Amino acid sequence: MTRIAIAYHSGYGHTQRQAEAVRAGAAAIAGVEATLHAVDALDEAQWAALDAADAIVFGAPTYMGSASAKFKAFMDESSKRWFSQVWKDKVAAGFTTSASQSGDKLNTLLQLMVYANQHAMLWVGLDLMPGNNNSKGSVNDLNRLGSFSGAMAQANADQGADAMLESDLKTAERLGARVAETAQALQRGRA
Repeated sequence: MTRIAIAYHSGYGHTQRQAEAVRAGAAAIAGVEATLHAVDALDEAQWAALDAADAIVFGAPTYMGSASAKFKAFMDESSKRWFSQVWKDKVAAGFTTSASQSGDKLNTLLQLMVYANQHAMLWVGLDLMPGNNNSKGSVNDLNRLGSFSGAMAQANADQGADAMLESDLKTAERLGARVAETAQALQRGRA
């Protein structure tokens, strides 16, 4: 069994919907168990689940050009795991949501990537070509925001999480599936 943990913070529900989509994509792969872990409410059992996972997908809303403060607190709290290299060689990936089309989401994904690299994890990006970047494209295209480093979503500031675009959620699902497939391939290679 391949275990995928999704560690996320969501201020208004949008990033949680994205996390649920990542989980659905990972769980759709045979032999995968995927679990959600809200980082602002982790207990010892959830920390243990992160430690036991084969892959951890990190998700945070982009606030003021970087990951939310609650997600940053989680990052800082993991320093004992960093010191003992508990997450070394686990697969890692990331996702983020903001209200703006850009909102400097790339900076958040880079922050998550550097964080994973400091833990000696193996970062996996999207394998989707950018969508919505020509005259025949639309907001319904997967990877409509054109990210290779992880899954990005845009959610209008005046609408709830139920109004998120399906294309952004499907992009997050693909990221979850790719992480699961990569983790399984690494497990086979180590056997």
